[in-house]
Parts: sequence; C-alpha cells; structure tokens
Amino acid sequence: MGTVIQGNITAFALVASVITILYAVYITFGILKENPGDEKMRAIAQAIKEGAMAYLNRQSKTIAVIAVPIFVIIYATTGVKIALGFLFGAILSGLAGYIGMTVSVNANSRTAEAAKKGMNEALAMAFRGGAVTGLMVVGLSLLGVTITYILTGGDAESTIGFGFGASLISLFARVGGGIYTKAADVGADLVGKVEAGIPEDDPRNPAVIADNVGDNVGDCAGMGADLFETYAVTLIAAMILATTSKEILASAYHTNAVIFPFALGGIAVLATIIGINFAKLPKSGSITMALYRAQGVTMLISAVGFWFANQYMMDGNVGIYLSAMVGLVVTFLLTVVTEYYTSTAYEPVKKTAKASETGAATNIIMGLAVGMRSTALPVTIIVGAMFASGYFAGIYGIAIAAVSMLSSTGMVIAMDTYGPITDNAGGIAEMAHLPKEVRVITDKLDAVGNTTKAVTKGYAIGSAALAAVVLFQAYYDTVITHAGTKLTTMLGGVVPIPLAMQFQITNPTLIIGLFIGAALPFLFSSFLMEAVGRAAHGVVTEVRRQFREIKGIMDGSGKPDYATCVDIVTTSALKEMVVPGLLAVISPLLVGFILGPVALAGLLGGVIVSGLMMALFMANAGATWDNAKKYVEEGNLGGKGSDTHKAAVVGDTVGDPFKDTAGPALNALIKVINTISLIAAPMIIRFM
Repeated sequence: MGTVIQGNITAFALVASVITILYAVYITFGILKENPGDEKMRAIAQAIKEGAMAYLNRQSKTIAVIAVPIFVIIYATTGVKIALGFLFGAILSGLAGYIGMTVSVNANSRTAEAAKKGMNEALAMAFRGGAVTGLMVVGLSLLGVTITYILTGGDAESTIGFGFGASLISLFARVGGGIYTKAADVGADLVGKVEAGIPEDDPRNPAVIADNVGDNVGDCAGMGADLFETYAVTLIAAMILATTSKEILASAYHTNAVIFPFALGGIAVLATIIGINFAKLPKSGSITMALYRAQGVTMLISAVGFWFANQYMMDGNVGIYLSAMVGLVVTFLLTVVTEYYTSTAYEPVKKTAKASETGAATNIIMGLAVGMRSTALPVTIIVGAMFASGYFAGIYGIAIAAVSMLSSTGMVIAMDTYGPITDNAGGIAEMAHLPKEVRVITDKLDAVGNTTKAVTKGYAIGSAALAAVVLFQAYYDTVITHAGTKLTTMLGGVVPIPLAMQFQITNPTLIIGLFIGAALPFLFSSFLMEAVGRAAHGVVTEVRRQFREIKGIMDGSGKPDYATCVDIVTTSALKEMVVPGLLAVISPLLVGFILGPVALAGLLGGVIVSGLMMALFMANAGATWDNAKKYVEEGNLGGKGSDTHKAAVVGDTVGDPFKDTAGPALNALIKVINTISLIAAPMIIRFM
C-alpha cells in the first residue's frame, strides 16, 4: 500500500508542476498579445530588455567558470548522483530567472500602456507579469526535485546535490544582481536627484536605463533564484530528515513521510493558479487588498488540501497537520509585521520621514533604530513556530511548517516581481512623456510594490531560517550516521569519546565554530556594501562627466550616453560577486576539514542565528528608509525638492544596498553553507 501511495504522490507532484508551468506559458502569451505602447515606449523598453539580458548572459558565463570545477570536484568525491543533481539544480534555477525576467521586461511597457486605461488594467497587467515568474519558480522547483528524487532511485539524501546547485546560482544571482541594481540606483539618485535636482527616471539622467535594468536583474532574476532554491532546499531538507530522524523511522508512516512534502508542494502550486485570479481591485480601490486577497485564497485552498493529504498519507496525524497550519500562520504574521515596519501607513516609516526634517544624519539614526527593533517580533514569531510545530510533531513538524510556509511562494514572488514591473512602467511613462495621470497610476502601484518587496524579503528570510534549522538537524544526523562509534578527542581533552557526545555547548571546539559562523554574515555583508560603494562611485563619476561634457543634456537638446553607465555597473557587478560567493563555498570546507565536524556544526549555528538577525535588520531598515522618502514625495513634510526630501534621499541611498544587496543575499549564504556542509559531511568524517 505504501509503495502505491508513494507512486501516486510522486506522479501527482509531476503533473501539478507541469500544469503550473503550462499555465505560466499561457499567461505569457496573453501578455505578449497586449499593446506595448507607442514607438518611443517600445524603444525605451527594448533598451531595458537588452541591458538586462546582456547582463544575465554575462553573469551566466561567469558563474559557469566557477560551477564547472565545483561539478568536477563533487563528481570525483561524491559520485554521479549528487554531481548530476547539482548540475540539474543550477540549470533549472538559472532558467527560472531567465524566464521570469524575460516576461517582466516585456510587461513593463504594456503596464504603462494599460495605465492609460485605468488602475484596474495596469494592476492586472503588472500582476500577471509577476505571476509568470512566481508560477515558473515553484513549478520548475517542484518538477526538478521530483525528477531528481526519481532518477536517484528514491534516495532522498542524494537530492541534496540539486539543492546545492540551486543555492549556488541563487547566491551569485542575488549578489551580482544586488550589486548591479543598487550601484545604478545610488549613482542615479546622488547625481540626478540630489545634485542636478531632476526627477526620478528623468531621461536626462545618463544612469536611468542602468537603474531600470537593475530593477529586473536584482528583483526579478535575483529574487526568483532566491526563492527557487529556498523552495527546493526546504523540500529536500524535509525529505532527508524523514530518512535520518529516529523519531520518524520509528513511526508507522515513515515511508510516506519522505514524500509528504511532494504532496504539500503539488497542492500549493495548484492553489496558486487559482489564487492569482483573485488579484482584482476591490470597491475600496485598495491595491494592497487586491494582492493580499489573492494570497489569502491561495493559503486557504492549501490549508484544505493539506488536510486531505494528511488523511491520505499520514494516518490523519493531528500533530503533523497542525504543524502545517503553523507554517501558514507564520506567513501571515510575518507579512503583517513586515508591513508595519515598512509601509508608509504606519508609525516607523512616518517617524523616520519626520527625522529627515533635521537632516540626513537623524534620518539615518532613526532608520537604523527601526531596523534593529524590527528583528524582535519576526524572531519571536519564528521561535514560536519552532516551539509549536516541534511540540506537535517533533523536528519533522518544524520541517513540515517550513514546507507549509512555501505554499504561497508562487504568490509571494508574483507580488514581489509586480514591484519592478510597475517601477519600470513608471520610468517608461516618465521618459516617454506620457500624460501625468499615467505616472500617477504607476506611482501608486509602485508605492505598494515597495511594501510587497519588503514583505517578500521578510517571508524569504523567515522561511530560510526554518529551512536552515531542518538542514542543521539533517547535518547532525548525517554526521552521527557516518561516524558510528568513532572516537575523537575534544579540544583540551585527553580521553577519546564518542563523536555524538561532543555536540554540546560546553565543547570549546563547538564554540570556536560558533564564533566563526557568527562573523561570516558580517564579513560577507561588508564585501557587498563595499562593492556597491565602489561600483556606485564609478557611476557617479561618469554621470557627472556627462553632465559636464555633453552639451544640451539638461535642456533636452543633447542625448546622454546610457550604454556607458550600463557597462560600468555590469562589469563591476560581475567582478565583485566572485569573492563573496567563494567565501560561502570555501569557509565551511576549511572549518570542517581543519577543525572537524563539531566545529562545522558550531559554524552552521552561528551563521543561521547571526545571518537571520542581519538579514532582517538590513532588509527592514532599507525598506523603512525607502518608504520614508516615498512618504515625503507624496507631499508630506515639505514634499519633493525640500531639504527634508534631500535628507530622505540620502537615507534611502544608504538603505539601498541594505535591502536589495546584502540583506537578501544572506538567505542564500545561509543555505549554501548548510547544503555544502551536508554534502561534505561524509568526507569530513573519513578525513578525521
């Protein structure tokens, strides 16, 4: 009976993922049939598209130079299963980013054109563009993990190769895209807004095309790859845990527990297809409510479907079902908390904007304070989720809560990608000199997009934390399984003791690893912040040169050289992403092989806790500064052009690499270090 159920569920996951991908293709054809606007709009959109695709092509070649040697090393040390899984995960992760960004850069001018008709039409176009990325990410991720599981002969542990491939691509996509988008944004804002006093997306700004390209390579391709690997790694972590946990192995349903995540994933992607059709403007006219209603429908359908899956596969185990419900509740709570700290409707953003009245310094101080404070509630929610799901169903319950959180991944990505589409639409409207009412509509859509992007980051960070806890447990189980009764000596000890007894907080070796792990997110973030600063310096210098040397830019009689700015940020991003990426790959291997598996366990714990705090702090602080600027630009506290606005722009500029470069990339850092540690664990044990 168990074999029949496993076959049915595996087939269901495959069919559900294929349906999801085909539905995304159907939406894509519908988008491409729509009017892309007049000749000038199409020319601007084409420039953005060419810049984005050129960057992504060059990024892929750079990543390949790093990924190919890693593939060879994995093949030589672990065998063909994990190596091919690594290659498959890397290819699908990159493909998801390519498809999502291609649709986004085609939806931007169509959204600007739709805005001529009204808010409803523009919202529908932008959200449909985002939905393609969301559906492709979850569809390809579920399809890839399922196929990998089948081709490895049902060996859950061997699927970790797929997870590592996805994580590696995610890391470089997040790092490279984040450096690109923020270097262009900072350069465009500092010279264009602050020095020249021209509006955002003004065609006179030489960095304006690079800025619009950056929105796509950072928030579309980067976020798509990020949540692709989060989705895949969480499924894989739950599957591996089901094969290594003594608690699960002793249960009556242990064989079904391995593929139970497939059932939840299949239900969730089908629920997402239904949910995206509810993103319609309500009578109140609230854009936010339209998006959240679609997410709510998705989660409600998922909750019902999870109950039936639990009855069919897990003997109706109440604890496991309640753990799944915990994941849905966490998604809702993290959404509410993140919106509170980052939306223009609430006190944190308003008081940060108010602080701008006395200058940029007080704006920055207030933004830092809000960012630091914003870590407390999300961590409380995550800890509460771990406690509740662990109470209901042990460590496997935490894994199921993490998988359940992912039930709305497609919807969350749609809400996130909707943001850069509307941002680009506003830029096209400005550069093509469309009627003022068009820009009013795109600005309203973009303001909501800023909040949804912040919410997405909070969601990604929270789900990464739960997934990392499960990966940490899987690492421990793997080490103990491969070590058996092997004896080693604790640092400072004289009597060899079983390795299992050394995983305790009093072991100095563990503490050493903990300190190293806690330092890594800070070192990693410093590389990224510095990279954005260096690249932005190049853009600022070039924009100033063009304003000084190209006659007629300010009066419109001369044309800026957009291509040079695009090339500057492309070259800088590709160069700067290598060192942080290698840091994530090499550091756990060095610690594991030099200090041993116990020190590596400490490193994992340090990275998870420190990385979670840093990611929350940086993402929320950056979003608070961004929307404080938007709040002033809405006409509050002096409005655009005032001293308050100039101070808020400086705060937003500081926050840009916080929220769109270093903060989001920490998710990938945590997962890359965890997955490579899991792969390397057997080799480290043999090396001891």
